[in-house]
Amino acid sequence: MSRILLFTGKGGVGKTTCAAATALACASRGQRTLVMSTDPAHSLADALDTPLGPEPAEIAPNLWAQEVDMYYSMRKYWGNMRELVRTVLRWQGADAVAAEELAALPGMGEGSALLWLEKFYTSGEYDVIVLDAAPTGETLTLLTLPQVTQWWLQKAFPLQKAAFKTVGFAVRKTTGVPLDKGYEELDWLFGKLGEIQEVLQNPEVTSARLVMNPERMVIQEAKRAYTYLQLYGYGVDSAIVNRVIPDDEGGVMARYVEAQTGYLREIEETFAPLPVLRVPHLGREVFGLDLLREIGAGLYAERDPAAVFHSEPAYRVEPEGDAYRVEVHVPHAEPGAVEAEQFGDSLVVQIANQRRNVTLPAFLSYYRFAGADVEGGWLRARFVPET
Repeated sequence: MSRILLFTGKGGVGKTTCAAATALACASRGQRTLVMSTDPAHSLADALDTPLGPEPAEIAPNLWAQEVDMYYSMRKYWGNMRELVRTVLRWQGADAVAAEELAALPGMGEGSALLWLEKFYTSGEYDVIVLDAAPTGETLTLLTLPQVTQWWLQKAFPLQKAAFKTVGFAVRKTTGVPLDKGYEELDWLFGKLGEIQEVLQNPEVTSARLVMNPERMVIQEAKRAYTYLQLYGYGVDSAIVNRVIPDDEGGVMARYVEAQTGYLREIEETFAPLPVLRVPHLGREVFGLDLLREIGAGLYAERDPAAVFHSEPAYRVEPEGDAYRVEVHVPHAEPGAVEAEQFGDSLVVQIANQRRNVTLPAFLSYYRFAGADVEGGWLRARFVPET
């Protein structure tokens, strides 16, 4: 069974570097490893200092790399589907140029990445698949794509499958346009997306790793990403802090290092019980296998980079009738020692002299905080509809 590691974070934090270093570290341990870039603004080739294409290429012993290209994937695998969508749009009144552009379905870039992932996972040809994902918002789009595309299919093609195939077959016989084949392709595609989503939500197979820098705005986005990944059922097994400047750095960097110390403490407290891994700032641009190997060795030391570092969820959102229950893991906390209150888009949890801000899903802004209690090491906060 392949292991899947998904790296995400705010743009510019160095997630591609961390993903590439992890892939190289896995390959160095003899694990057949593929690192895939799903970010439309590919930088994986730059990090590896090796030209890459839309198919996997071996670039080092046990290491393959690929930059997913949506249009290449559609031409190679989904030509009938594209013809189906283009033809339907023309029938609905779109001009030729607009139909060509819109024939790339919503989310098809992310869908291409998921379909490649499903192919490689099912084949078992790699021991580890490392995803260099797009920045946080696009990654959440990627992970929620299967539900979105099913809705799109139902809205775009409301006919029953049998009826559409019958009509499509007739059109193919008279015009040569393979609409029925395109619909079969589209239906197959959405089925595969559902299958790979189950794999991505299995914490024994897939782990997301949050990459950040010790900076306020970056930490805030990482908090939101952690909240939503947990909300959607994806396992997060570690937080990676990249570009940590050594404490003994003086001169013009002294004030930055002082602020960094506070941010590192905040990261340790906010993301507990996740392990927090650190990557020191090398003082130079990072590219090429030698520097990536150095980063990987510092990041994981003797640990297997493909191991599951943490599997217990620390945050859950559960429906409770017409209300919702937000559960936060507070191990060993006594019920009377925990206080909670809502402040803006955060749930502020106070345990003795320690305070933690838990970012809430945006939809809870339409609900009212109705108190919290502690049971079995979990804080349970209730949110009820506004009256």
